[in-house]
Amino acid sequence: MGRSHVARFPITPDDRAVSYLPTAHLADRGILYYFHSIYGAAITMCPNMADLGAALAQVRPTTFAAVPRVWEKLKQGAEAALAADPALQAAFDRGDDAVLSAIRSRLGFDELRWALSGSATLNAEVLAFLNKIGVPTTDIWGMSEIGIATAAPIELAKAGTVGFPMEGYECRLAADGEMLVRADFLMKCYRKDPVKTADTIDQDGWLHTGDIFAVDDEGYYSIIDKKKELIINSGGKNMSPSNIEGAVRDASRLVGPMMVYGDNRPFNVALITIEAEVAPDLGVTATGDDLYHDPVVVATIRQAVADGNAHLSRIEQIKRFKIVPEGWHPGTPMVTPTGKLKRRVLNEKYAADIEDLYAATLIDGVHEPAPAVTSTRRES
Repeated sequence: MGRSHVARFPITPDDRAVSYLPTAHLADRGILYYFHSIYGAAITMCPNMADLGAALAQVRPTTFAAVPRVWEKLKQGAEAALAADPALQAAFDRGDDAVLSAIRSRLGFDELRWALSGSATLNAEVLAFLNKIGVPTTDIWGMSEIGIATAAPIELAKAGTVGFPMEGYECRLAADGEMLVRADFLMKCYRKDPVKTADTIDQDGWLHTGDIFAVDDEGYYSIIDKKKELIINSGGKNMSPSNIEGAVRDASRLVGPMMVYGDNRPFNVALITIEAEVAPDLGVTATGDDLYHDPVVVATIRQAVADGNAHLSRIEQIKRFKIVPEGWHPGTPMVTPTGKLKRRVLNEKYAADIEDLYAATLIDGVHEPAPAVTSTRRES
């Protein structure tokens, strides 16, 4: 597996990396601890993700791996600095090499050889920003059971895709779009669970990933969503909740983890958390419970929903939402250590709120119908 990785993304004793993700995360345990140790690279520990910016500036990593939200926050931080200086913003907009280099250096990426983004597909605007400032980035896809199975080399990265099979892997799609993977180094079994193992790896050695994909004419794979998490509304329409959530989260850095719901319903609703540390940047001084009712916070979230809806088909759009007055953090009962929502847990915990959203007729500043928008996407 390590040889497969370095065939496309080389690691040498001269490389430097920062470990900051939960060690339960494939990107940290696999890429950082295992692969970098095997090939002798230096690893710097950053136990608190809030200190990542300082760690990057100090270490100047030559390799880096992140989930999309980390890339989004790095981009948003750089954009905030640009917005504070109109002359700098103008120079950035026209592609001034000195300014682009300065931003790359400020992020700590001036010596970076390759960077990987995984867990979900990187937003095209974020990838375009990274490309503009010269951060060599590509999307990858993998699982703990199989390692990194698909990725394009840096120079062949295509926005919205996770590349093509890595060395040593075979990939194909089942009739329903589920990704099947085969390789000599797949997991052997689920510990003490032969039934689940047999359900996952078939007699021909194909591992059934549970992820729905599409593949284009050039052989690039694109993630649709988890097979078991697809929303099927009352009209029989299949939708990807993560794609819908991503459209809204991309619209504002105030939007935290969120969950879209619409199973067997006529329209979609959403529960939305906020990134409280971003609120002061918007001029918000409210704290505690008042923060979630603050007019600026509510207006910003409403606009993010509207902007996200504008990139979705009509049937995918969020019609009502509620701002949830708590955070959903990795390692909590609502979120896995790798940052994935535990949707079943959230559905049970917020069942009454979801029902209220479908019955809602009043606006109270937190529990709101989303604004009407015109979609920029064709119905599928």
